[in-house]
Amino acid sequence: MKTLLVTGATSGIGKALAIHAAAEGFDVIACGRNQVALEELASYEGIRTLQFDVTQSASTQAALNKVKADVFVLNAGTCEYVDVDKFEPEMFRRVFEPNFFGVVNCVDAILPNLVRDNKLVIVDSMARLLPFTRAQAYGASKAALYYFSKSLEVDLHDKGIKVQTVSPGFVETPLTDKNDFDMPMKISVEEAANTILANIQKDKSTVYFPRVFGWILRVMNQFPAGIQKRLSLLMRETEKA
Repeated sequence: MKTLLVTGATSGIGKALAIHAAAEGFDVIACGRNQVALEELASYEGIRTLQFDVTQSASTQAALNKVKADVFVLNAGTCEYVDVDKFEPEMFRRVFEPNFFGVVNCVDAILPNLVRDNKLVIVDSMARLLPFTRAQAYGASKAALYYFSKSLEVDLHDKGIKVQTVSPGFVETPLTDKNDFDMPMKISVEEAANTILANIQKDKSTVYFPRVFGWILRVMNQFPAGIQKRLSLLMRETEKA
């Protein structure tokens, strides 16, 4: 039986993935901050839990430095949107702490125990592909995370440790429930979990879903910067309408 560890498991994609993976026969280690939610997850057969905050390097190190697993899904994150008329540097720090430094903290803790054929699955976002309105903090954190992951993939290659990035579009979670704009091709959290688990068992370097939305954004990402700006301005105006 393979062991799968997932951070951010107390809600959204992480919770759905933990439940789905356990149902598929994985020994799941579900990680998060919310003890009540973790206790609920622990009631499922095949799920055990770890409580810690990924933004706290010492507690992350203490929780993970002796953990062994076949697959580590680093999924914990948050989202806040920027109001340029009320610019708030501290908000960028709030977003980067879980989205980027939380992953760095987890990697720091688990790296010494990784062995050949282990897999790191790092969840970023398609938001990194275009300069979306109000997404300066969230998009920048996910772009930084993607670069970090791809560079890590290069340096872990000779050790036989696989690194896979997962770039979701809009998924119906407590975070996206707060959004006040249209979310094209939004999928359920169960669909997201199914897709992630299916691709974990493959060697694809980067996973985009939903597939059609991912294809559209990747094509737009190849456009010249000026065209990307005009498209993003158009989307901003559509959002305001």
